[in-house]
Amino acid sequence: MTETRAGAEFVGAIDQGTTSTRFMIFDHDGNEVARHQLEHEQVLPQAGWVEHNPVEIWERTSAVVQTALGKARLGVDDLVALGITNQRETTVVWNRRTGRPYYNAIVWQDTRTDRIATALERDGHGDLIRHRAGLPPAPYFAGGKIKWILENVDGVREAAEAGDAIFGTTDTWVLWNMTGGRDGGVHVTDVTNASRTMLMDLETLDWDDELLAVFDIPRQMLPEIRSSSVSDPYGLTRASGPFAGELPITGILGDQQAATVGQVCFAPGEAKNTYGTGNFMLINTGTEIVRSESGLITTPAYRFGDEPCVYALEGSIAVTGSAVQWLRDQLGIISGAAQSESLARQVEDNGGVYFVPAFSGLFAPYWRSDARGAIVGLSRYNTNAHLARATLEAICYQSRDVVEAMEKDSGVRLEVLRVDGGVTANELCMQIQADVLGVPVSRPVVAETTALGAAYAAGLAVGFWRDTDELRENWNESQRWEPGWDDDKRAEGYAGWKKAVDRTLDWVDVD
Repeated sequence: MTETRAGAEFVGAIDQGTTSTRFMIFDHDGNEVARHQLEHEQVLPQAGWVEHNPVEIWERTSAVVQTALGKARLGVDDLVALGITNQRETTVVWNRRTGRPYYNAIVWQDTRTDRIATALERDGHGDLIRHRAGLPPAPYFAGGKIKWILENVDGVREAAEAGDAIFGTTDTWVLWNMTGGRDGGVHVTDVTNASRTMLMDLETLDWDDELLAVFDIPRQMLPEIRSSSVSDPYGLTRASGPFAGELPITGILGDQQAATVGQVCFAPGEAKNTYGTGNFMLINTGTEIVRSESGLITTPAYRFGDEPCVYALEGSIAVTGSAVQWLRDQLGIISGAAQSESLARQVEDNGGVYFVPAFSGLFAPYWRSDARGAIVGLSRYNTNAHLARATLEAICYQSRDVVEAMEKDSGVRLEVLRVDGGVTANELCMQIQADVLGVPVSRPVVAETTALGAAYAAGLAVGFWRDTDELRENWNESQRWEPGWDDDKRAEGYAGWKKAVDRTLDWVDVD
């Protein structure tokens, strides 16, 4: 194991998310020391298409690192190591010689590849993908996005065959730039991000030639797959980069797996739910691969060093926090996310209104790319406050859909839900979540567990933290919400939600 850098007292974590990028610095107790965060543009070329500018993402990453270090008056020598966590599935293809992307990043929410996913199922490849990769064929995952770029952007397939066009999720894109870019940049990802492509074998933890043939993707495009925490660093930051010095990069985790680590869900049966742009619930299943029968994803939770991979069942929900953002940006009925709570508090209930924000189809447990968003149950009585309340309830009901599936697959009854992410600052939403589920909801002191998990992965690799038991000691509860609804009210509300979901289906014709 790499020795801790002399005098270094902190760990840094880059959190490259869907709507923003942040850099956070943590001390040995897991406390936040400094952070800086910048949003990036959401590029929406047409209905169902969602893109990001990879160059802007890298520029924002550099800026948040430099600003956070400046705020804390720290330098590279004060950090023991660096971890990276990221929006998963979002696909970047770029030229390794010039460093220029061939196309914008295609975001995980993007639905343009629904025909590719449907064709995979129609042609009999669905069961292979489910068994080998643990995923259903869906527009959500990166494999179809790579295929779309190869087929629709001039010159990319030829460049890929020649070894010039390479692929990465945003962890790989940031790592490549941070370690030198076209001047020796490291082309690496970890098992958690690789697992979101439909191209990795869950058992071998390597790219699968049969799946690559199904998607017609050249193997040389793909990064090397390594563990999520490595004592032999993926690479060192370059002196000319944002750190202005060489810092070992020793942790990479997809954002939801990072939150699982940050919530110290290290034992089978422990679960967390992250409330961000979307919602993502994971339950640790240990070193056993559990195949879902209820619409969940089987995924690596983390792999530390040479230890066996730890797996999880995951329920992924496309639109939760971004539904609140939609109220702000598209409808203009709130000026900021915090106002969604005050507006929703103006009413006692949803007034019969349900909002199913299936903007990108429905993810777990439905996997219906033909679904689209719907607001149902409106009467003249309803106000913008009812819509705000229905939006918060939509976050919570979608989470209940996943809990129901998770309990069915795992056979474990949820006793308490550990929550994290930006939406957990909305106390009304968290109370509704406890009411809808009928179990307590617990938020830790450090709610930004995604960045914390990446820091933990990086710090464990270099001995800054001894083991996972030491990380457990850092976890402390900040607030707990107890359910207040009785069983009848809970059942009535959920029945209304299920009726609303039915109204969203078969809206778009998928060939």
